[in-house]
Amino acid sequence: MPSLTVENYLKTILQRCIEDGAESISTGQLAAALHVSPGTATSMLKTLADSGLAVYKPYEGASLTPAGNKLALRMLRRHRLIELFLVRTLNLTWDQVHEEAEHMEHATSDFLIDRIDEFLGHPATDPHGDPIPTADGNMPGETDLAVKLSACAAGSRVTVIRVLNQQPEFLRYLSENGLTIETTGSVESNSAEAGVVTLKIGRRSLTLGHAAAEQLLVRAQS
Repeated sequence: MPSLTVENYLKTILQRCIEDGAESISTGQLAAALHVSPGTATSMLKTLADSGLAVYKPYEGASLTPAGNKLALRMLRRHRLIELFLVRTLNLTWDQVHEEAEHMEHATSDFLIDRIDEFLGHPATDPHGDPIPTADGNMPGETDLAVKLSACAAGSRVTVIRVLNQQPEFLRYLSENGLTIETTGSVESNSAEAGVVTLKIGRRSLTLGHAAAEQLLVRAQS
């Protein structure tokens, strides 16, 4: 059985490649994402390569082999289903579930994960709107309707479908201002000069910098 460290590395490589739309990740990117030194990341990449789970090229980075990709998808599926399970059954908030899922994903059996999936009704996304890989190892693609809030013109009516920045502080800030997944609002203004977007949610207005607005994927309402 792969170690906890191996599983974390594979999952991180997969996530970063998906997020960046790339086939590989640099050693520096991987080290930063896992909060380890570049030397530590390099050593593990060599181990993954020796195990047939990754292809590592010095000074270029690493990509997953089919075997590595399969295991990474398995871990990502576990993580996201556990997050959703904790939200729906124990009423944990979306800023609380990541760390809990990080611990639980390594100890939970495939049998239990499949039962959780069935119990939840085979959900397509987790509490942050991230797609959940299927049991047969397929990753749902991003909907063509998803756009960044920062790209929406004033007057647009939008529904939030995914939050890319999942740092607890950012998620709590959104919640405190009435914004969660499936929240619908209207873009009051979008100023490139000022670098801010103002979203009207009910009677409340939420102003975000463009960097923050880029972390929110929304679907335009007809």
